[in-house]
This record gives sequence, structure tokens and C-alpha cells, in this order.
Amino acid sequence: MSESIRLEAKSAKSKERSAEKGAEKGVRTQKIIRNIVCILLCIISLFPFYIMIINSTRPSAEIQQGISLLPGGEFFNNVNKLLEKAKGVGTPIWKTITNSALIAVPATILAVYVSSMTAYGVFVYKFKLRRFAWSFILAVMMIPAQVSIIGFYQFMIKLNLNDSYIPLIIPAAAAPTTVFFMRQYMKSSLPLEIVDAARIDGSGEFHTFNHIIIPLLKPAIATQAIFAFISSWNSLFTPSIILSSQTKITLPMFVQQLRSEQFRTDYGMIYVGLVITVIPLMIVYFALSKFIIAGVALGGVKE
Repeated sequence: MSESIRLEAKSAKSKERSAEKGAEKGVRTQKIIRNIVCILLCIISLFPFYIMIINSTRPSAEIQQGISLLPGGEFFNNVNKLLEKAKGVGTPIWKTITNSALIAVPATILAVYVSSMTAYGVFVYKFKLRRFAWSFILAVMMIPAQVSIIGFYQFMIKLNLNDSYIPLIIPAAAAPTTVFFMRQYMKSSLPLEIVDAARIDGSGEFHTFNHIIIPLLKPAIATQAIFAFISSWNSLFTPSIILSSQTKITLPMFVQQLRSEQFRTDYGMIYVGLVITVIPLMIVYFALSKFIIAGVALGGVKE
């Protein structure tokens, strides 16, 4: 009997070991598949940027022939052509970069701060029209900007604000998508007890929002700041309608003008302009990504 019990125990242990080995192999297989998928998605995401940089170093004739994965030697020549083209257009490229920054930076600050305050008001305060206000914000999200652009342009003409940066900055404060994201973030990461404790300690509403709530919303604010800056920096439709002076054009408008000559388009020069357009976006992303990572790491710590 003892030998049979021992044999059964050994067989049970061997089965457990084989099951553990099978589970470990399954976990390893899942990790390998997950890593392969992530690498492929990363390559797919970065490939267009890589091709853009490569094409900025190639002459226009080679770009028209097809895609190349190897860089060329025409980068500085394309840069010189771009600078000469900017002189011919009448607006230096550094001026267009400054114009884009004068629009994108204040528009991003307004969009993030006002939207955060709006989301805070809808989330924290309980008033009669609270549901209606939230439903109205969601409804505005469904309306594309192209639908209201004619009325918006006529309104700006009546206010004598056409050919001005103000219509491109002030309306950025009304960002329903940002409000929606910030409210959803507050629902999962902002306990209302913090607001009540601040009120008991005598903190005013604006002081509570600026000094207590905003630091807690840094990851969400950083994320929405990246999206808002990219949207404002790359905006071409509305600035093309509002701005008429050549000295006030933005960088995307300048790159668009490079393709005005249909049969003499220098694609190498255009790709250099696109690279210059992307550089500020990368700077903003890497500057704000640390707040996103810090917020995720802080949220992953359990007390």
C-alpha cells in the first residue's frame, strides 16, 4: 500500500510540474506574441515619420520614383531651396513658425484651463441644469467645425476681427472634447472628499481649483495639452479662411503654398517643411510626457 501511495504521489507531483511548465510556456508565448504585436504597431506608427525624414534628404526626382529606406545627400540643398522659396513668397519661414506659436501656445493654455474648470464645475457642483449642461456639451461634440465656419466668419467680419489671431485663439476655450475627457478623468481619480475638506479649511473655490485640483489633474492636463497643441499647430482650414495677410500666415499655410505650382513642385523642399512642422510637436510631446508617466506611476501605487 505504501508503494502504491508513493507512486500516486509521484504521479501527482509530475502532473503538477507538467501543468506548471505548461502554464509557464503559455505565459511566455503570450509575452512573445504581445511583444511582437507592440513592436509591429510601433514600426507602423513610426514608419511614416521615418519616410518623411528620409524624403527630406532626397531630390524631388528620386522621391517621385518611389519609396527609399536609405537617406540621400540633398538635405541642406533642400533647406536652401526652402529658404529661397520663403523669400520669394515674402514671408520668412521663421516668421511663419513664430505666427504658429503665437496662436498655438495661448490657444492650448485656454483650451486646457477653461475646459478643466468647466469639467470641474459640472462634476463637483450640483445645480438644476447640470444634466442639461452636460448633454449640451456632448451635443456640441457632434457638430463639426466646417458646419459653422460660414456664420463664424461673418460674425468675425462684423466684429472687425478678420485677418486677426483672436478668432483662432479665443474660441479654443470652448473645447467640448477636452471637457468630456477631463470630467471622465475626474470621475475616476478625483474624490469629492478633497474638495469638502478644502472648503472646511476655508479655501476659496478658485484657490481650491488652482492649488489643489490642478496638481491632481497633471496627467490628464498634460495629455490634453499635447492634443490641443497638435490640433492648433496643424490647423489649416480655419486660419486659411480667417487670415488674408501674407505676413500673418502660419507654418501649415506656408507648406501648403509650396504646392501652389502644380507642375514644378519640389517634393524634397516640401518634406523639409514638413519636418520643420513636426519638430515643435515632438518637443511639446517629450516635454509633457514625463507628467503622464509620473501620473500613471503614482496611480499604480496602492496604499
